[in-house]
Amino acid sequence: MTQQIPSTEPQLAGVRNFRDVGGLPTEDGRRVRYGVLFRSGHLAHATPDDVAFLSSLGLHTVFDFRNAADRKLDGPDVDLPGVRNVNLPLSDPADGAEFWRLVRDGDLDQLRSILDDGKGVARMVASYRAMVTERTAEHSQVLHALADDSVPALLHCAAGKDRAGLAIAVTLLALGVERDAIVADYLASGARHRRYRVRRGRTDASAYSPEVMELLDPLFDARVEYLTAALETIEETWGGVDAYLERGLRLTPAARRRLRARLLD
Repeated sequence: MTQQIPSTEPQLAGVRNFRDVGGLPTEDGRRVRYGVLFRSGHLAHATPDDVAFLSSLGLHTVFDFRNAADRKLDGPDVDLPGVRNVNLPLSDPADGAEFWRLVRDGDLDQLRSILDDGKGVARMVASYRAMVTERTAEHSQVLHALADDSVPALLHCAAGKDRAGLAIAVTLLALGVERDAIVADYLASGARHRRYRVRRGRTDASAYSPEVMELLDPLFDARVEYLTAALETIEETWGGVDAYLERGLRLTPAARRRLRARLLD
């Protein structure tokens, strides 16, 4: 059954894909508390009105999963007074730097060579699998921080879809949120008005041609096969969510109880 995502998305002028994750149902009949867990794209272009809104949330911590290349492209987050900022790059700054340069600056032939015939989708699937197996330390840090003292919290990357999306999904798994609701929340980032605005370095007329945008679409879309790949990797590597949380992320039952106490009604 498809879960209905509550309307928790204020209109922010310079921050895309912002929403409160509250309201999602757990398997034992509880719900994620409103006002404690937020997700979004980067905050570098937040307007003064956006800053006023974000400041009104009483945030304790902002987790920024962007790497140095992302921050160079879009800029640092705006300053939110009294809020702790934690940068946890969930992609290696050296991994794929040339790939993203071609995405932003390459010509059509170069883009075809790296993205057509399913190569873009395959890269995204591989990225999600790698984030599960290679970024356990970062995901563990986030969960322990949320369990201890870091809420309300905002989790974001560049678009708020992949790195933040997976970190949110991992958090929701730890909370026992229904799987359909986790998938629905993830897929909500694919809506056109939420998607990252592609900034290409080339300015000629072909830079945003229909073929170019079709080639880029797998990179900026939220697709069920991406999240499915991550969830399957958890099963294949650890044999289930509980083992992943305990052995992979070092989240003890006591820490998980603290997490649920802070984030669930």
